[in-house]
Amino acid sequence: MKYELFEQLKKVLEKDERLVAEGELLRNRIVELARQGDALLLKHLLADAQTKSAFFTDVEGVQVFDSERFVRFVNNKEFLPDSYTAFKNKIGLAEGDEFVSEKKEVVLNWPYKDCVLEGGQTKEDAKRDEVFWNETLAPDQIHRLLDPKVFTDLKRIDAKGEHPLDGFKTDENGDIKDNLIVKGNNLLALHSLKARFAGKVKLIYIDPPYNTGGDTFGYNDKFNHSAWLTFMRNRLEVAKELLANDGSIWINIDDNESHYLKVLCDGIFGRENFVANIVWRKTYTVSSDSQGIPASHDDILVYQGGSKFTRNLLPRSEKQDSLYKYDDGDGMGLYRTDNLSVKTYSKEYDYEIENPTTGKKYNPPAGRCWVTSREKIGQWIKENRVFFGKDGKGAPQLKRYLKEVQGGIVPNTWWDYDEVGHNDQSRKEMKVLFPESIGKELFATPKPERLLQRIVHTGTKDNDLVLDFFAGSGTTLAVAHKMGRQYIGVEQMEYIHDLPEARLKKVIAGEQGGISKEVGWKGGGDFVYAELMPLNQVFKEKVEKAKDPKELAKVWDEIQEKGFLSYKLDMKEFNKEAKDFAALPLADQKRFILESLDYNQLYVNKSEIEDVTYTVSAADKKLNKEFYG
Repeated sequence: MKYELFEQLKKVLEKDERLVAEGELLRNRIVELARQGDALLLKHLLADAQTKSAFFTDVEGVQVFDSERFVRFVNNKEFLPDSYTAFKNKIGLAEGDEFVSEKKEVVLNWPYKDCVLEGGQTKEDAKRDEVFWNETLAPDQIHRLLDPKVFTDLKRIDAKGEHPLDGFKTDENGDIKDNLIVKGNNLLALHSLKARFAGKVKLIYIDPPYNTGGDTFGYNDKFNHSAWLTFMRNRLEVAKELLANDGSIWINIDDNESHYLKVLCDGIFGRENFVANIVWRKTYTVSSDSQGIPASHDDILVYQGGSKFTRNLLPRSEKQDSLYKYDDGDGMGLYRTDNLSVKTYSKEYDYEIENPTTGKKYNPPAGRCWVTSREKIGQWIKENRVFFGKDGKGAPQLKRYLKEVQGGIVPNTWWDYDEVGHNDQSRKEMKVLFPESIGKELFATPKPERLLQRIVHTGTKDNDLVLDFFAGSGTTLAVAHKMGRQYIGVEQMEYIHDLPEARLKKVIAGEQGGISKEVGWKGGGDFVYAELMPLNQVFKEKVEKAKDPKELAKVWDEIQEKGFLSYKLDMKEFNKEAKDFAALPLADQKRFILESLDYNQLYVNKSEIEDVTYTVSAADKKLNKEFYG
């Protein structure tokens, strides 16, 4: 039995004082010595028949240590369990011994970077795995999890207020043209949206949780990092299905995960579809008490949906046009001067240019040549396209006319805050939008509207569809609305009403913050609000909000009466161990109850819309039928 081996291995390792601190085994130290082939560690393992049989193979009388199997076993979360894991093992909710990265699991939730998290660790490198409200489901737990869900509470919101939705706007092809905001788990929402919008989204922008280990929580990277990547993989795989062949996805991330995310995206979207890694300088000051080398930028990874993607040129600024300050009065208009030579040398283009006024001849600088042929330069001189100084007696320069430059500027990968805004500006934008929030941290990481304006401008045209499934403060949606794009936003947190929904109501009313004046925004338009119809999600939220064991006990009683529990939970065994459960800390009690829920029943599946148990209204049935076709 695996658990017997756990206990025996623990006894063997406790004999080595190097592996024990304050009466507890040091997991990381054990792994380190195993990978080094430490002689004393191997001696201990060989001296015990059970551990020798488990981790060594006899090859012609020589015992060969299977270090990888040993490390996998030690890294199993059920080895060296804390009180919570020990209790879970008794009840039957134990997991297998595979690494997270080796499973085809689904990570439903990740702690949001704007939440205050409970939980933590002591002696992080030596002891406990992390505690956080993050659900990872193995393949055998996933049955109907990703099936399309029932939408409910649908309403249209415009300048006159909220109205029950009487139908979706569609075009001649039957495509939905409404702006949508969806409340619910974003992974499950994406799989529902896929039924109607697969291959139709022109631009996806997301600002996911950065996995920084901030707030009040301590992370253990050996597990946390891989779970975060799995969390992202689950969502990016379905996002790829939604993305149009001529579309693009833009992912805002920082250095904690950007390089790993790049490798993940290469595998999902294809290395050949990588477009750029844009560096956005997001701050203009550095705290005087910063330790190490503080970050002043974010990365924005850009991938194309397919070979048909083309980026748009950026609009020219007044500053750039101001460089064109000369006018000869010949009807050609304003121009600026430019170098006539290039550093890519060609003997054919290395010749003398004669000043027609003075007769003086000029050669290109050493190691360089003229930009074009002798004949072409001669023609330009006749057409007055070569500048020889204000008095006509200087060296030759090229005249570049403003009317002949392309209609915009080619975007590059360096975006400075003076062009697209910075973090402080975005926080000020939020305070202007929500003056009642002054003095409060309404949202920790909003993005400036100018940043999203550049992204939306570069990747879309009028009426194209934009998706943000980490809607957060609603910047993407607000900018898309002002710029005349269709959009879909997904957000699970309750602040969907106080932030993106409330923000879009202000946009419709004509608010003049952010990019409003620049784009001439006057107000108008509408959007449709919808929710995934909740089942266990209701109980999940109640568990997370419970403030003490007494309140949690009431929620647990309600779940047992009305909720859907995991088939892995044996209630008879639970009742036997009820005292042990009651002795657990509140955080561990919550964690157990959350893991006891059947996550296939978080929301009502569309396939069960006619089941009277779920009391789906006639109006919702009609709208769901219209949405799913």
